[in-house]
Amino acid sequence: MPIRLLIAGVFLSGCGALVNRLFGGYTAVAAVTLLAILLLARHERQIARLTAWAEKPLGTPVPEASGIWSPPFLALHRRARQAATQREELIEMGERFRLAAEALPDGVIILDEHRTIEWMNPRAERLLGLDSSRDIGMMIGHLMREPEFIEFLDQTPEKQQIPLVVRPMRNPGHVLHIRGTPFSAGRTLLLIEDLTQLDRLETVRRDFVANVSHELRTPLTVVQGFLETAKDGMTDEEHPTPSEEIVQYLDMALDHSRRMHRLVEDLLTLSSLETDAPPQEEVIEVAPLLALVREEIVALSAGRHEIRLDNTGPAKLLGSSRELHSAFSNLASNAVRYTPEGGKITLAWQGDRQGAVFTVTDTGIGIEARHLHRLTERFYRVDRGRSRESGGTGLGLAIVKHVLERHEATLMVDSTPGKGSRFAASFPGRNILTKN
Repeated sequence: MPIRLLIAGVFLSGCGALVNRLFGGYTAVAAVTLLAILLLARHERQIARLTAWAEKPLGTPVPEASGIWSPPFLALHRRARQAATQREELIEMGERFRLAAEALPDGVIILDEHRTIEWMNPRAERLLGLDSSRDIGMMIGHLMREPEFIEFLDQTPEKQQIPLVVRPMRNPGHVLHIRGTPFSAGRTLLLIEDLTQLDRLETVRRDFVANVSHELRTPLTVVQGFLETAKDGMTDEEHPTPSEEIVQYLDMALDHSRRMHRLVEDLLTLSSLETDAPPQEEVIEVAPLLALVREEIVALSAGRHEIRLDNTGPAKLLGSSRELHSAFSNLASNAVRYTPEGGKITLAWQGDRQGAVFTVTDTGIGIEARHLHRLTERFYRVDRGRSRESGGTGLGLAIVKHVLERHEATLMVDSTPGKGSRFAASFPGRNILTKN
């Protein structure tokens, strides 16, 4: 029991005993009762003051008190002062966060659990064509109606972390990169990056490559034709036998013109894959396609390798026959180029209605793990000297990557230096045709 309550009890008891001695029992009871009522009234008044203070706005000073109520009122005063200090710190921290978010080069939007905009920085307003004074409190799906964006919002938080590239109708001409992440009790934080300039530069690069390749194709074809004509004309009886040096020069020029021609063709193919609309789906008979690829690499190998074809997968595939032939042929020809004479190369097609995989396995030189993630980059070469000697253009796997992406397929690579490599093109079930 608190000391002050104990003192009050002793005081009342003493008063009661004194009155009882002086005036008798009834008077003592009445006096003690009166004192108790006065004390209770005083306590009731302090409780009323405390209740009235609690109902006032935050920051209202705690009223002063005396007697038994002084310690709790002082404790409340200290607690209120601490709360006020913490509140000021939180306000200052929130203000710093707001200023930092407004200064970010990327757009930031906070959505509640109903996809209503709670807050956005000025950068987000500019990128999405929104106005915070008008649009905060609105559902973002009512403001941005792009189907791919609505589908993005419907995804799970994990999938929303995979960036979405969108061209907003409210801000024409811009290309945006949007990513979402869970944020505080059902809220979602959208991060918006402007890729417009990068997209324009990429468009300029693609157009430049395509235009230069087109311009080079005709003169290279003419040069190659003249070189072939010149070399064939040396065997005519009307012309004297040329020196070995001249024949060597012509052979070198012809080899390089053919290599340049292949490079131009690959550049044009890659440019077409990057800019063309998604391929028109056609029914592809897989067996003839695989047979054609095998025939091509058998000719390229010229008997230097053991080549096998295993076809146990679905008979038909949906996609572009021309593009898939290019991808399969590139994977198979790479195996021939990088497998020493006497090695083995296996082409395999396996799977069922759930999905299928085209694999090329070789016993070639293999690839170190540090190179694997860069193999599909344009002109990336593990060994530049060997790549040139093998006749590759450095664009084959880039072409494979783009073809597979256009068919919603993926490329997987496993390789061990000195033992060989395995390239696998995995197709989803939607590409497998189960009915005629």
